[in-house]
This record gives sequence, C-alpha cells and structure tokens, in this order.
Amino acid sequence: MAYPSKHYGLRSNGALRVVLVLLAIFFVGYIVGSGLFSKGSSNAASCSCDCDCSQELELIWTVDCGKHNPEMGEEMQKNAVDLISDEIELQRRVANERLEQTRTLVITARSTSSQYQIEAQKCSAHTQTCEEGRERAEAGLVEERKLTALWEQRALELGWREYNLGG
Repeated sequence: MAYPSKHYGLRSNGALRVVLVLLAIFFVGYIVGSGLFSKGSSNAASCSCDCDCSQELELIWTVDCGKHNPEMGEEMQKNAVDLISDEIELQRRVANERLEQTRTLVITARSTSSQYQIEAQKCSAHTQTCEEGRERAEAGLVEERKLTALWEQRALELGWREYNLGG
C-alpha cells in the first residue's frame, strides 16, 4: 500500500525541519567552538602570524614572526633583543661570580699550601735534629763499647776472673 501524497509531504517537511535544525546547531557549535579554541591558543595571544611563536628558546627564528605586520615585527625584534641581552648579562654575572669564587679558592689554597710548607720545614728540621742526636748517641755507644772492651781486657790482664756473683 502506498501512502497518499498528503502524508508523504508532511513527513518530508518534518524531516527537512529536523535536518535544518541539526545543521544550524552544527554551524553555531562550529563558530562558537572555533572562537573558544583560538582564544585559548597561546599562538593567537602572542603572535598574529602563521608561524609558531610558542617556543621560547627559539628566539632567533621568532624574530621574523611578525614580518607580515611591521609593528608586530618591531615588537618581536625588540623583545628578542632584550631577552638575548638579558641572557648575556645573566651569563656575564654568573661567570663573574664563578671567577670570584675561583679566586677565593686559589687564595685559600695558596694559604693552606704555605702553612703546610712551613709545617713540613719544621718537621724536616726536627727530623734532622733527631737524626743528628741519634748519630751522636750511636757514636757515643761505639766509644763506650770500646772503653768497656779496653777495661775488660785490663781486668783480665790483672787477673780478674768472672765468678758467679750469686754465691
């Protein structure tokens, strides 16, 4: 059974309305959604050009970011130059601080080295004095042994006999 043409027209009008409403909702969502996403983007906020300005470390390449807009190009150029100048100044300060620390450490090392040298000289002098004293004592011991041998020899010549002292 075929439907009368009257019913067919109602259904197609309702379907057409639903499609148009869905299409309108889609367009509204697309326009509002793209506006929200582009406002939240860091590229749109910092730079209105086609290049990627989000990378902070690539300052040299972002200088030509505003080449389509002369005012933006000048601002980006100034900003990049200021950042590079600040970085150079920071590196200079760090280098000067390290140089000062190194100088302080060198002075401390020299002072400590000097103190150790003085102590080593004192130790060497004391060691030399002790060595001289040991040599004198050794020479005196050799003399004493010679004298003892001489006295024993004289005692034996005079008839001294070694007896048991205990009894």
